[in-house]
Amino acid sequence: MSVAVVFDSAGTLLRTYRVARDLLHDEMLTEVETTTITFGAEARVLVVLHLHSRDVIEAPEDQLLSAFFLDRSIGFGVACSRRVIPAEAVAEILYTDKHARIGDLQVCIRRVWACCKRESIVTMNSGVILNMDLPGIEFTVTTGGRPFDGAKEAISELHRMGVPAYIASGDRITKLERMGDYLGIPRERVYGIATPSMKARIIEDLKEQYDKVVMVGDAINDLNAFRKADLAVLTEQQSDRKPDILYATADRVIRNVSEVPGIVAELLADTTTTGKSATI
Repeated sequence: MSVAVVFDSAGTLLRTYRVARDLLHDEMLTEVETTTITFGAEARVLVVLHLHSRDVIEAPEDQLLSAFFLDRSIGFGVACSRRVIPAEAVAEILYTDKHARIGDLQVCIRRVWACCKRESIVTMNSGVILNMDLPGIEFTVTTGGRPFDGAKEAISELHRMGVPAYIASGDRITKLERMGDYLGIPRERVYGIATPSMKARIIEDLKEQYDKVVMVGDAINDLNAFRKADLAVLTEQQSDRKPDILYATADRVIRNVSEVPGIVAELLADTTTTGKSATI
């Protein structure tokens, strides 16, 4: 039997530190779930920005973010939203917003970097949460992460078992590819800027290639993929505060990503005892 395992990135393979600035209430939010904030209102959409942190830090703090995006031809990707929002509508608001300033994103980047700068392997991503009803930028966000202890070893063990590992995440593809290189996941198995619906399609596509597909995730944006997977694994390694719907949907709940190879081994053994082929 052939099996593939799909991992979310932040909070699943990576210990992630997230900071958001609430522009409406002039408040900094630390250790937040950006997907939870996004799903807190139907009109919100989490946008990942294709930019370099250094460029943001070097820009004038009072410059409008929208002007910076236009001047630098900054692209974007929609990471998640509760409803389908066309990219054209997102772009219209992102590039014309008149409130968010460079300084609103700089403070997020500096907070995350202060926590992560001593790590040997770090990925950082920045973005914004738009509110289509305002309309405008409601939050600026930055995340930084390092691989969980045991993540690299878990991927290696899966490969020794003949089980390919994939990454499907809402993060930027360039950052994910770097992390995949470190973890030993080939770049052709890394999917970036993956919305919840895209993650579900990735699972469906892989089910055409493999007998069983396992999804490992930690947040509400993994819910659709959980529902499509043959086995849904919810990890609490980052946090054990999850929406009830995730626990109701998951087949297994783990505390450490290092438990995944054992779960896959059980899946293979269960199939063997039923008389089906266990050849990988």
